[in-house]
Amino acid sequence: MSYRDTASFGKRQEYSVIAELLKRGFDVYLTLVDDQGIDCVIRLDHQRYLDIQIKARSQSAQEWNRFAALSFEIRDNFFFIFYLEKNNTYWVIPSRELVDLCFVNRSGVNAGRMTLILPKLDSTDKASKFERYKNNNGFKLLETFGSL
Repeated sequence: MSYRDTASFGKRQEYSVIAELLKRGFDVYLTLVDDQGIDCVIRLDHQRYLDIQIKARSQSAQEWNRFAALSFEIRDNFFFIFYLEKNNTYWVIPSRELVDLCFVNRSGVNAGRMTLILPKLDSTDKASKFERYKNNNGFKLLETFGSL
């Protein structure tokens, strides 16, 4: 895959995730620049907004379920949406919970940054730990944010 294909894949997937949010009835606003790690904002009502960071892995990626070099500020209203093209799966994870699901890289070029490895199969202990973030369950976390 060429650099152009790689760069455009990320942008295409951002728009695909945004389209999915719109299909699910969310009020989505796009950011002009992604300099704060925010790809879009969801307006839940006149007082509640969610900052969203979108990450995607292509089906041809060697480690298609791994997101390395994550670095982010933990905030109550900050969510990540991870998309795995290989199994067409969305994972919606609040930043406060994501930090506990990642491990910190101890060495290499990503030392000090976090890595998330999502489950490949549905029938593992790891998969059950992640079930609350997967597809409809995950999108429900966005809908109910702040209303509990």
